Amino acid sequence: MINTLLFDLDGTLVNTNELIMASFLHTLEHYYPGKYTREDVISFIGDPLEESFASVDSERVEDMVAMYREYNIRMHDQLVTQFPNVYATIETLYQEGFKLAVVTSKRQDVVKMGLSLSKLEAFFDAVVTIDDIEKPKPNAEPVLKGLRLLNARPAEALMIGDSVADIEAGKNAGTKTAAVAWSLKGIETLKKANPDFILEDMSDILTICR
Repeated sequence: MINTLLFDLDGTLVNTNELIMASFLHTLEHYYPGKYTREDVISFIGDPLEESFASVDSERVEDMVAMYREYNIRMHDQLVTQFPNVYATIETLYQEGFKLAVVTSKRQDVVKMGLSLSKLEAFFDAVVTIDDIEKPKPNAEPVLKGLRLLNARPAEALMIGDSVADIEAGKNAGTKTAAVAWSLKGIETLKKANPDFILEDMSDILTICR
């Protein structure tokens, strides 16, 4: 029986897709004019920024991350939008007593911005960011930390996300896993990670948990 739900943030709870794409393209266009397209950027989504930019230019990672973050924070509230039925579903889960956590590879300051803008912050008892762990997803560490903070067991938990790293992190931690069909990665890519469930709409969680 599932009583604990762990959610990725970007692309899962909050529609930051356009913000992330724009932030990557803004940065890459500065360093490599005309070289990178939206399709190229999709492969970076879900991984820590340092890893993504290291694959592009290992000598200028720090500068590229700084440029990305400056643009990302400056444009955050203009480009972030809501996914259908997310707020209503999370509110219902909270009211029904489920243990809820966010497990993300973003920094704490930007996570707070996203949760505040989407008005979801009051529903989560635990938030695990890249600042709180040493090994990011797909390592089990972030998921296990979320479970500890909620005093929850892996066998009773579901990890929900929009990337292969989210699914693998849940599996590595011993939880059930769910992939969201609205992932920019494409649901066929996520199916290769063999999630236990595929959510066509966030409200599908209610059926799974009940």
